[in-house]
Amino acid sequence: MSDNESSKGHVDEVEHVPETGHRSKMTEDNNWDQRVGFLMHDVSRLRRMVFDSFVKPLGVTRSRWWVLACLSRQDGMNQSDLASVLELGKAALGGLLDRLESSGLIERRADGNDRRAKRIYLTHRGHQTVKEMHHLSHQMSERVLEGLSHDQRLLLARMFALLKSNLLSIKQERGMDSI
Repeated sequence: MSDNESSKGHVDEVEHVPETGHRSKMTEDNNWDQRVGFLMHDVSRLRRMVFDSFVKPLGVTRSRWWVLACLSRQDGMNQSDLASVLELGKAALGGLLDRLESSGLIERRADGNDRRAKRIYLTHRGHQTVKEMHHLSHQMSERVLEGLSHDQRLLLARMFALLKSNLLSIKQERGMDSI
């Protein structure tokens, strides 16, 4: 089996710019930018669907996962800061937190500096769920990236980081910081 093949299929089935520098159909197509946008959107949509199927046995939705993942990186956030990081309204986040709390995954504790505020913490069960979800996420990522070498994976990550940086810059230039 060649370097461009995997047990699941052939990498060359996707139109791309080969490393040899030869022009592919994508570079000759006047709508390449729309194609790239569609592919990014479609890959993102499919990844979300597959992720949901991987974590379904844990009973955690994608929106709940984002809250748990955020708290696993910075446990003890207040609701306002968490809403800001997740780009959610406080009311929408409040409902999510209620469901996570009733599931035993988080707990709200009084803020030592502000009696009106509550800090949000993962429970032991929440930490265990995050650990299981990281494991499932890793399994899924390995399947998604199947057929890509280590160097190709690094290049892909760098390219996505550049795209993200460009989009954040455009967002800032257009005054979209509050969106």
